Amino acid sequence: MNQLETRELAYFVAVAETLHFGQAAENLGITQPPLSRAIAHLERRVGVPLLERTTRQVRLTAAGEVFLAECRTILAALDTAVRKALKAAGQQRVTLAVRPATGPGVLPALLAADAQGPDGALTDVVFTYDEIGALRDGTADVALMCQSTATPPGLELMELGVEEPVVLLPVGHPLADRPFLTLAEVEALPGYEAQLPHEALDTMVDRVALGRLVLVVGDSVRGRLGNSVRAVPVHGYPDTQLVLAWLPDARPAASRLTAAAQAVLERRTLRRPEPASS
Repeated sequence: MNQLETRELAYFVAVAETLHFGQAAENLGITQPPLSRAIAHLERRVGVPLLERTTRQVRLTAAGEVFLAECRTILAALDTAVRKALKAAGQQRVTLAVRPATGPGVLPALLAADAQGPDGALTDVVFTYDEIGALRDGTADVALMCQSTATPPGLELMELGVEEPVVLLPVGHPLADRPFLTLAEVEALPGYEAQLPHEALDTMVDRVALGRLVLVVGDSVRGRLGNSVRAVPVHGYPDTQLVLAWLPDARPAASRLTAAAQAVLERRTLRRPEPASS
């Protein structure tokens, strides 16, 4: 079989996703006759029908369903290859992936330390709920994330410190002035959600202030709470290790942020008060 062209794969995906040659041609910016000829040519080269056509509808054959999934994978891999090549050609800029509400006390310090380098601020931030996916598809070079048992192997990590768990409660809540709460007490509260909602930290804080949400987060959020929400330590909830993570092939890009992170950690150590002598 002759090698297939990327253009042919893109044409097929366009038709397969719309199941309408006219709409697919419009989306591609071409006319319908050359699109129909390209699909027919593709089917001859593949050797099996990929689409069933009638005067009333177009639908995928069983082979077409399989071919569509593989075409999507191939085209996504090509996009990733292009992004990684562009990064390799101009590696000065670094992209950091962050899940919303992760390390709000660390992220500004990290970016500020990076901006103090000789070349100034060269770090872009993308917010995502799939940090590891962003690393694997080349969208990001490094991720700021909470390490958990679900962290897959193959990532290189730099530990930034422990996030102690606090529960967010509105000011005036009967438990808001307690020195701590147990996990069982927190789980029994109306509005408690075990998983962080997929929304911005400020939105979560607003919902807590209105009494419509109770959740446990890392204690670095304290500086973002304002006067309407209290953070109460939670006993029995595991601490979370905040880390920078990257794939081995992104090590040169990661070195810039790890150097900035090291500077942040050193400053925090110097500012930490000495324990009182007995």
